[in-house]
Amino acid sequence: MYDLIIRQARLVDDSLCDIAVSRGKIAAIGRLAGPAARSLDLAGRRYLSAGWIDGHVHCFAESPIYHDEPDAVGVAGGVTTVVDAGSAGADDIARFRQLASEARTEVRALLNISRIGLATQHELAELDDIDLQLARQAIARHLGFIVGLKARLSGSVVGDNGIAPLRLAKALQQSAGGLPLMVHVGNTPPDLDDIAALLEKGDILTHCYNGKPNRILDQQARLRRSVLAMLERGALLDVGHGGASFSFEVARAAFEQGIYPHTISSDIYCRNRIAGPVYSLAHVLSKFLALGMPLPRLIDCVTANAAAALGLAGKGRLEVGADADFTLFDISPAKGVLHDCEGASLPAAQSLRPLAAIVAGVVWPTQEGKADHVFDL
Repeated sequence: MYDLIIRQARLVDDSLCDIAVSRGKIAAIGRLAGPAARSLDLAGRRYLSAGWIDGHVHCFAESPIYHDEPDAVGVAGGVTTVVDAGSAGADDIARFRQLASEARTEVRALLNISRIGLATQHELAELDDIDLQLARQAIARHLGFIVGLKARLSGSVVGDNGIAPLRLAKALQQSAGGLPLMVHVGNTPPDLDDIAALLEKGDILTHCYNGKPNRILDQQARLRRSVLAMLERGALLDVGHGGASFSFEVARAAFEQGIYPHTISSDIYCRNRIAGPVYSLAHVLSKFLALGMPLPRLIDCVTANAAAALGLAGKGRLEVGADADFTLFDISPAKGVLHDCEGASLPAAQSLRPLAAIVAGVVWPTQEGKADHVFDL
């Protein structure tokens, strides 16, 4: 007997299927019969995808600057897996892992290359804080929880060190078996051209549609040659919306040149979750829906693409044997206005509304899901 059968789920290609779960894994997909301990009938009226993955959050509750609770940015918003992007360094990654183990949401971490993590806004201003031996020890001890590295390369963070922290990050990456490296781009120095020149296949440039002078577009609103070369080498673009790093204008110009994000992430923490402009991963996805991204491409950015970029085995795909992580959602009519980080607005005709996160076969309804009367969660 199956632990759970989800019947008549609508997939993002608008096909319908049943999905069975046993022992936290997908056991069968198709038109299914047979007994189950629990059955959830979506009647073709609600979407189901692989569980949403937010690959850039800040959910280390004890971090002094950017912090939140994993479940507040995770299952409460239909997100099954969150990846904290550098809140903790080698000094406090063990404590973060301990706290994260108590969450309903699956939590992973990108290790900040500075041992102090986000204890300050300028964690890379002292090169002595980039202790490669200590970082390697932390990775060896916490591999699996640590799925990659994070380096924030903006002037306020690196001080007078320019590109040097990125060179150290690449050395750490090489000695740590090629873990994914996510690089934050912000205000100069260093210049984005210098950052892009060092990024290789599998590296992730986050805040890719920021509206700052150090953006991916040149003065003619064309994609910088350095960024094009970086993409041709196989580096990836991540949204990392945040409170100051997303521009509708930049995103539109990039789309017109065929430059779409590989992954969509929120850069969420308590302040921009409560006061905006982020609010939730679903809210960020709704902005890309309003910008014209097709639903299947949109959902790939928070499922299959995110899992592949961050090496999350068993996540992001609806396949027999994969983790039974799903997001249930619908697309609702909307009459509101969406905002970027530059003061620009965009009318929204539709919005994504998460109804539940299912993690390893366990159903965690959102507030919207609890209020929904179409099915009983």
